[in-house]
Amino acid sequence: MIAVFVLGYLAIALEHPFKIDKAASALITGVLVWTLFVMSGVDQHVIEEELFHHLSEISSILFFLLGAMTIVELIDAHEGFAIITDKITTRNRVKLLWILSTLTFFFSAALDNLTTTIVMISLLRKLIDDKYDRWFFAGIVVVAANAGGAWSPIGDVTTTMLWIGGQLTTMTIIKTLIIPSLVAMLVPLVVLSFTMKGEVVRPNKMKSLEHYINPTTSLQRNLVFFLGVAGLLFVPVFKTLTHLPPFMGMMLSLGVLWTVTEVIHRSKNKEDKSQLSVIGVLRKVDTASVLFFLGILLAVAGLQSAGHLAVMANNLNDWFGGDIYAINIVIGLLSALVDNVPLVAGSMGMYEVAAVGDFAQDGTFWQFLAFCAGTGGSALIIGSAAGVAAMGLEKIDFVWYLKKISILALLGYFAGAGTYILMQSL
Repeated sequence: MIAVFVLGYLAIALEHPFKIDKAASALITGVLVWTLFVMSGVDQHVIEEELFHHLSEISSILFFLLGAMTIVELIDAHEGFAIITDKITTRNRVKLLWILSTLTFFFSAALDNLTTTIVMISLLRKLIDDKYDRWFFAGIVVVAANAGGAWSPIGDVTTTMLWIGGQLTTMTIIKTLIIPSLVAMLVPLVVLSFTMKGEVVRPNKMKSLEHYINPTTSLQRNLVFFLGVAGLLFVPVFKTLTHLPPFMGMMLSLGVLWTVTEVIHRSKNKEDKSQLSVIGVLRKVDTASVLFFLGILLAVAGLQSAGHLAVMANNLNDWFGGDIYAINIVIGLLSALVDNVPLVAGSMGMYEVAAVGDFAQDGTFWQFLAFCAGTGGSALIIGSAAGVAAMGLEKIDFVWYLKKISILALLGYFAGAGTYILMQSL
């Protein structure tokens, strides 16, 4: 099982050289891990119960992601994000970097780092013409998106997993992690403020063909944009009030936005209406990412049920003498090499929620894990969903990112980690 898991990880990490989508590798890995578990001689009924237990948790994460991605695609289909791009007029590199990073940081907290990165890349294409300039800004967007996602329960898949799993509550995530996350973004920006110079070249302003095929009014763009963002922000409120899983709030928000868009486009013909409806935008949703999460979470769940993760937890404690700060910093750095989702899933399996102490609900371990796993992945472009999205959309070279962005990301990561540890000691 461990050998299959390691080989699967290698296939995921080397997705681009192998030219095999990581979702395919993850699904094969997930199924093979459970297949080997069944063949180990453990009672089949026990294994089935374990599988369905894990599947209920995994499904809640997948439905949550699917709802969030659909809402963002719906806003984009209505050109709702033009509200932002129309307001950005500066060409100065440093000013533009600060504006885009700040927007990314807070949008990532309200939406999530993956969808925010996708949105910001589309904004960059309208603001910056030169490819390498755009690559650099996209790299900093990845750093800002991961930092912004770390301090919000809906900002990063890993933080969402800890929130849904009951390890952290909404207010604890926000109060304890916003300052370290802000530091993780600000340190690279301050460094660049002294080294970057000049202005960016804007592309020729042209409306896309899609705009003329599916025109939307200013009122419709504003309505869908603000309703979509409000719907995403409503999710943690809904969970707090009802104690239902977060995906229920997300489905409610999607249902409301779906109804509104059906009403405002009811007079359009079927062909025009389909491009602006949920049914139309579902074709654009990145379902491969959803299947990737399914595969990798199934694989980790298999290792957890077989007891491998408990052994790893004991080893980490032995190696670092139970130092929760050292353990989490290492987990954060490992998330730059491999995806942070399975690392957090593994940590959730390795360390159970205790009644009191560092491993209690809202304990120091879970807080620092959310920060480290969320921001550590920025060190390499394949280390986070945001980085993978930017790499795919802009065809950013792995080695280029390593040379230009990785050191800046690590400076921010260690500065943010130090800030969190200092806050805990005060």
